Amino acid sequence: MKVKNWMNKNVVTISPDAGLRDAIEIMHRYSIRHLPVVEDGKMLGFVTESNLRQYLLTDMLNELTTSDVMIINPITIDSNASIDSAARLIHEYKIGGLPVLEKRKLVGIITITDILGAFIELLGLLEESTRLDVLLDEKRGSIDDVLKLIKETGSRIISVGVDTQSSRRKVYYIRLEKTDVAPIIEKIEGQGHKVLSLID
Repeated sequence: MKVKNWMNKNVVTISPDAGLRDAIEIMHRYSIRHLPVVEDGKMLGFVTESNLRQYLLTDMLNELTTSDVMIINPITIDSNASIDSAARLIHEYKIGGLPVLEKRKLVGIITITDILGAFIELLGLLEESTRLDVLLDEKRGSIDDVLKLIKETGSRIISVGVDTQSSRRKVYYIRLEKTDVAPIIEKIEGQGHKVLSLID
């Protein structure tokens, strides 16, 4: 999944000589928390709700412009980058959103909310589904064997995840289209694996 398919393309921007009150008013009006600072089509910086907050109760609110407080050279991402890459950058730098560039031109913004929406769709979390948490005994077979076994029952697999925190035996999260899972559990455990939980 590409960033360009999930980003907000209707980008609200602000000029570098606009006052901080203007920036705050625009954020409130459009219910946004990030404002690219743009002049002559070029992005000069990035203003966020969090870096404006420190000026709210000071006299400087009336004196400063966005160019005085903007983040220069903010972390950006290319429109053709993957959603995974955007998620990693946001997590690594502890930021709420990324300006999206295409040939150095600002074409969008992608936020935590956009990325969450992408992952919800990818994992099928809004579909009627059932999740099986399976503790795999790799001596008895691989995850591919388990998935093949599930498919043989006629069930549709929506998504598969793995707990990467465990250093021992792997726990897989298998999301299925809503179905009777009793025979599936019986087959999985018959192969020597353990179904830890069932979540409808």
